[in-house]
Amino acid sequence: MVWCGFLVSRRKISKIVLEFARKCVLLHHTTPHIIEKPDSNTMKGTGKYYKWEVLGLLWMAYLLNQADRQVFNTVLPAIRDSLQLSDTSIGLIATIFNLCYAFMVPFGGMAGDRLSRKWVTTIAILFWSVATMFTGLASGVVMLILLRSVATGGGEAFFGPANYSLLGQYHTETRARAMSIHQTSYYVGVILAGWLAGYIADKLGWQYSFIIFGAAGVVWGIVMAFRLKDKKEEKIDMGGADSIVEEKKPGIFDGFKVVFTTPTALALTIGFSGFIFVITGYMTWVPAFLQEEFGQTQATAGFNSMFYTYVAAFFGVLLAGTLSDKIAIRDRKVRMVIQGFGLILGAAFLFFVGSNASLWLIYLCFAGWGFFRAFFDANIYTVLYDVTPSRLHASCSSALITTGFAVGALAPVILGAMKDSMGSLSATFPVLGAVWIVCGILMLIVSKTSYQKDYDKINKTI
Repeated sequence: MVWCGFLVSRRKISKIVLEFARKCVLLHHTTPHIIEKPDSNTMKGTGKYYKWEVLGLLWMAYLLNQADRQVFNTVLPAIRDSLQLSDTSIGLIATIFNLCYAFMVPFGGMAGDRLSRKWVTTIAILFWSVATMFTGLASGVVMLILLRSVATGGGEAFFGPANYSLLGQYHTETRARAMSIHQTSYYVGVILAGWLAGYIADKLGWQYSFIIFGAAGVVWGIVMAFRLKDKKEEKIDMGGADSIVEEKKPGIFDGFKVVFTTPTALALTIGFSGFIFVITGYMTWVPAFLQEEFGQTQATAGFNSMFYTYVAAFFGVLLAGTLSDKIAIRDRKVRMVIQGFGLILGAAFLFFVGSNASLWLIYLCFAGWGFFRAFFDANIYTVLYDVTPSRLHASCSSALITTGFAVGALAPVILGAMKDSMGSLSATFPVLGAVWIVCGILMLIVSKTSYQKDYDKINKTI
């Protein structure tokens, strides 16, 4: 009897469990589900103009990011003479910086897609700024490599992908305009650092240039910790089982896979690599070129090497961004066409920089080169985001940046070696011009053959 009672009780328990499971399944298929959708307004408590405050916060952070890099280039001859290094050795420090930066960017992109973009950007600026301050205390090439290349480069690598992605989240309808305005901080940063770092070095010594700029970055990082906010996602009630959206978190190589298998993104990456190679070589060695060829002081050479170039680029990027947005309404591939012509026209001025021209003609070439390089600048991330999935924007940005800076990292040491063997930097400028011409032609070809196809493909899947 006891055994029979146990069997009956077990059957009752089984029925209860089955009935409970059945009701759970029914509830699962009839209860509306929640999916994430980008908020059409700015996040709660920030106001409708907060997206422009975000632009301002990231604008200043990017200015300090670029100024930090230019400090080294401006005081490079003083570091070389103080530590008794060769041009090849000093170029190697810049090369290792760019290689460390390129190696770490994929991790920065993954962090930007997985973690809080506010804290990724904020911690990055604090980290590289502290490393910059300690660079001023370096007493040998090993310490310079560890602090300048490894610590500073590694810290900056986490800033870029999250910075662009966060800006893109807040600015949807105003993205191209916001990206163009944001890019102007690059130009202001290198002009400011080119002059101010040289002035500080002339008055106090090159070490104080790093300490002062690093301290400014720490202060701004604290401001960002209090004012910058992540873009919230509002939850929309979609109803039905089909509304469930489970997105796998991006892996470290997902961005590379998308970029290298999308023709437009791949061509953009190749063009960006040539673009960075030329810019890295230019920014590393042109201040030294003016000091050695024309006897200018560190402050004067730092200012002149960047002022004419980046004032022209400031206006060029705003013009290119405006034209790109207006014409792209009818034909989206015009963005890449503008980039291609920018590289080709900019390259023409590089061929005259190394000639035995007057100083003012060289300044004019600096300005022409800067104006047309901005045509490429204005459309880099707009083109990339046109042809890649939005959930992988940070990862795809990191793939682009990694590849570009891995290639660009070779420029300082290659140009330094050419200078050691030839005795002058003059012969290197035509080489840089040829690189841009090849990349510009590639951009024009791919814009015609692949851009619209890649854009349609990615937008049909959204």
